[in-house]
Amino acid sequence: MLKILGLISFVFTLFFLGACKKPPLTQSTQKNDTLIIEKPTETKPKSLVLAAERLGKYLSVLENKNIGLLVNPSSRIGNTHLVDTLLSLGVKVRKVYAPEHGFRGKADAGENIDNEIDSKTGLPIISLYGNNKKPTPEQLADIDVLVFDIQDVGVRFFTYISTMHYAMEACAENNKKFIVLDRPNPNGDYVAGPVLEKGFESFIGMHPIPVVHGLTVGELALMINGEKWLKDSLVCNLKVIKMKNYSHKNSYILPIKPSPNLPNHQAVRLYPSLCFFEGTVMSVGRGTDFPFQVIGYPDSTMGQFQFQPRSIEGMSKYPLYEGKLCFGEDFRKVKNTTFSIRYLIDFYQKFGDKNKFFTNFFNKLAGNSVLQEQIKQGMTEDAIKATWQADLDTYKKIRKKYLLYD
Repeated sequence: MLKILGLISFVFTLFFLGACKKPPLTQSTQKNDTLIIEKPTETKPKSLVLAAERLGKYLSVLENKNIGLLVNPSSRIGNTHLVDTLLSLGVKVRKVYAPEHGFRGKADAGENIDNEIDSKTGLPIISLYGNNKKPTPEQLADIDVLVFDIQDVGVRFFTYISTMHYAMEACAENNKKFIVLDRPNPNGDYVAGPVLEKGFESFIGMHPIPVVHGLTVGELALMINGEKWLKDSLVCNLKVIKMKNYSHKNSYILPIKPSPNLPNHQAVRLYPSLCFFEGTVMSVGRGTDFPFQVIGYPDSTMGQFQFQPRSIEGMSKYPLYEGKLCFGEDFRKVKNTTFSIRYLIDFYQKFGDKNKFFTNFFNKLAGNSVLQEQIKQGMTEDAIKATWQADLDTYKKIRKKYLLYD
């Protein structure tokens, strides 16, 4: 059986990497779930092979085992979902575990996801977002191996890595093997931002890492294990399947949007900077066709660019300032998209009643209570960044131990 599976996987891999070879990655926008090519930009290296595509590296580990899959719409091999691929190869997939936004990716940010049955495969779907963020012993009882294959964006407050943490912890507690099929980090070419301080842990920041951590999910899983960040210093039975020919230096533009409100590469790259506005009274464009690419507020003094949030099924059902005209700035053509707090400082200084600008959510995003006070005191971006440097230097030394790619 193993030889047959190996032969099948080899043929299957050739099919996807040859006959169904993906087009070069390009700058793109979103229509439904698929990114539409607009114009060429930096090209994905032709030799890059995603971990999920390297079937020969992990099929033998799944053979004759009961498998759970922690996946979402990004979990694809070519145009085929990983669930369908493994089922077609005879892998005994028993259930699917769904993170924020759900298995099919239609749920709004923060919306509770219910357990259900997948209409296509008949598999039970276990929600890991809502009241139950960590698989229970009962939910893991009938599986031997849990496979994680989700596209991350390399930012501390993106919740898929928190779901991965809890899944690793549950596997460690229940003696289950945990496999990460690694994927590129579209913000993986640099490290930046404040390191989360102890006492500010939450589901949008569970680890002492900077806002832009510069790791793939596989590397981060190794760090979580190696630094013993799981509860009670548990260590998970972890296996990371590496990509082939990946480098943190290369620009990677996602072929599928990683979440409903990150519709294109510009939004993905601006997300580390603009997500801080979710902890303020400003709108980040939820309820528009360009979320995380604009900032605005219902006050004409905030800028000349105008937009009006509306309810959009599958993206933003009840967006902030729905139906109200917002004024602010458009960042869709900004060239430098690396992490910056310059926008945050600028809008704070323009805002009228400064006592109302920040919300209680801000410090969770920042991972500290200092950044808000620094901005209120009028510190410059350079001066604030200088206060992060010592922690960043320490983090980079830790990061180096877990890098799988140059």
